[in-house]
Amino acid sequence: MVVDKELILNVMKALVVALCISFAATPFVRRLAFTIGAVDVPRDNRRMHNHPIPRLGGLAIFLGFVISVLIFCDIDLQLQGILIGAVMIVILGVIDDIMSLPAKLKLVVQIMAALCAVLHGVAIEAINNPNIFSDNPYWVLGFWSYPISIIWIVAITNSVNLIDGLDGLADGVSTIAALTMLILAVLLGEWEISIICGALVGACVGFIPYNLNPAKIFMGDTGSTFLGFILATLSIQGLFKY
Repeated sequence: MVVDKELILNVMKALVVALCISFAATPFVRRLAFTIGAVDVPRDNRRMHNHPIPRLGGLAIFLGFVISVLIFCDIDLQLQGILIGAVMIVILGVIDDIMSLPAKLKLVVQIMAALCAVLHGVAIEAINNPNIFSDNPYWVLGFWSYPISIIWIVAITNSVNLIDGLDGLADGVSTIAALTMLILAVLLGEWEISIICGALVGACVGFIPYNLNPAKIFMGDTGSTFLGFILATLSIQGLFKY
């Protein structure tokens, strides 16, 4: 496979820009979190920390990712849907980090964000046929593409949110997942997705120094649901949907 050095350079630029923005923005986001009351105050023995820690760090990850994507990517219909849905998820996360929202309300907004991405073309149109004796290698989902895609996006969004229980865990897992998709995208020649994945890797890595134990700031629902949403939508974009 012939690799275009200029395309690889663009991927690296997207990664570095996202990393620098995320790293530089985190201290400002930390101060903002204290100002608006987005702080995790330990009130029981389940908490690993013994002092108030801000939990709006995902906003820095979001800023690093979005700015890098806007600079280096061509914004097509699918990417528009992903970014609009991501903004919805981040707004929901910021509000939830300030004041705890009901689970049903959060689920409704997550479904709306997923639907936004799906209606913009980010949908699982076919899956591998599990019947090895069939001549048809794929099952075309047709109408079922919409509900299955929405369920997938919402499930992954909440899965990342659920693992955000230890310092650096969700950020580290998301970094590994994004890096894996980046490598696959490069091997498959999906350069647009490569740049998006590179931006996501950079944004996650830029936040890690502040989130390692003992954490100076948590990513909160703002970060965990955003990362889950982006990973879910990227995993079904382009050739990844097959």
